[in-house]
Amino acid sequence: MNDPTPLRIGVMGAHSTGKTLLLRRIEMELRANGVQVTRTGNVGRRAALVPLPKMQHHTAESTAWVAATGIADEIAAGARLEDEPVKVILADRATWDALAYFRAAQEWRRQPISRADRESLYRLASARGHYDLLLATVLDPEAPVMKRSRDYDARYRTLVDRHTHDLLREENLPHVRVTNTEASYDLAIEHALTLCLTEAPV
Repeated sequence: MNDPTPLRIGVMGAHSTGKTLLLRRIEMELRANGVQVTRTGNVGRRAALVPLPKMQHHTAESTAWVAATGIADEIAAGARLEDEPVKVILADRATWDALAYFRAAQEWRRQPISRADRESLYRLASARGHYDLLLATVLDPEAPVMKRSRDYDARYRTLVDRHTHDLLREENLPHVRVTNTEASYDLAIEHALTLCLTEAPV
């Protein structure tokens, strides 16, 4: 039997909009249904340990590192999964997410993006930019921000949200919008379950 290609589910959106929580809930539901799943993440924390500039201080170089590291994490996660009929990678920060953060940082600093940086980062983001399911959280300005959030800047967070959804529209990327409601979370989880369980052999 050939080793099946893992399904890839990615999430993107502004910080403290529930991305990690959403993927944890999806992971729990998939495991409960017997689906083999692994989750990537913590790229932002690892960038800070390098250390690299992040959030509103993102540069083209730090953005390339985040995107490339995310891609490498997904490839490694797929290699670790055993030979099962259905296996799933949950990417906490889809590759396009890094580009949205960079665009927001450049606008926050009122700095234009050079053509060379734009082209190289778009090529990198699109290299593995297709996901079987792409989820995009929507910023709720009224929702409380987690106290442990670092480098919090309300204006930058709003810019990340806008650039996330602008980028999805510009690149015509199929995705599911996830708002800060239980019904929207439940619908996103249902999309993931439907995708993965449909792939399961009968």
